[in-house]
Amino acid sequence: MKGCYIFLAQGFEDVEALGVSDVLRRGGVEVTLVSIEDSLEVTSSHSVTVKAEMNLAQALERRTSGSETKDDFMIFPGGMPGSERLAACAPLTRELREHYLRGGSVAAICAAPGLVLKELGCSLNGVEFTCFEGFEKHLEMLGAIFRPESAVVSGRIITGRSAGHAFTFGLKILEYLKGGEAAAKVRHALYLD
Repeated sequence: MKGCYIFLAQGFEDVEALGVSDVLRRGGVEVTLVSIEDSLEVTSSHSVTVKAEMNLAQALERRTSGSETKDDFMIFPGGMPGSERLAACAPLTRELREHYLRGGSVAAICAAPGLVLKELGCSLNGVEFTCFEGFEKHLEMLGAIFRPESAVVSGRIITGRSAGHAFTFGLKILEYLKGGEAAAKVRHALYLD
C-alpha cells in the first residue's frame, strides 16, 4: 500500500490511533484512517466514535504492486477488542504480509504487535520489538526479541509499548519518515521536551 494508513477496528485504543495520527499530521505526513468495519464510523474502547476516511476495500484498491518503499506504512493501534478484530481480518493480514514482503514498513502498539504483527511469521526472526506486557510471547515464539522500552525501531518495523507511550511511538514513526529535526519540532510543539 502506497502511503500511510492507520487501521481502525471496533474497540481500538483512542490515543494510540488519534494521538499517532495527530503527531504524524503535525509533522507533514499524509495519514489516512481506514475502517475495517462495515461502516466508516468506528467506536473506540472508550466509546468515542470516529469517522474513518475510507474502508478497507477502498484502501486495498490503492495497492500498487511492487512499488512500496520503507516510507509506506501500515499502522495498527492496540486496544481490545480492536487488536483482536484487526488480527482476525483475513484481507488485512494478507495485505500486511504482502506489503512487508514488497518493501513497505509496519508499525503497531500495545497489544497489536503480539496479535497483528505475528502474522508476519518467520520475517520476525531477530526483530527487536516492544508491546504491552503479556503479548510478547506471540512474537518471541517467532524469534523476535522483546525490549521493555517506550518504542522500538527494528528495520522496517516500529513498535510501541502502550497508550502512555503513544506520542513517543508516533514520534519514532515521524523521525523514520521525515528525520530527527521534523520529529524534534513536533515534540517541542507538543511540549514533550
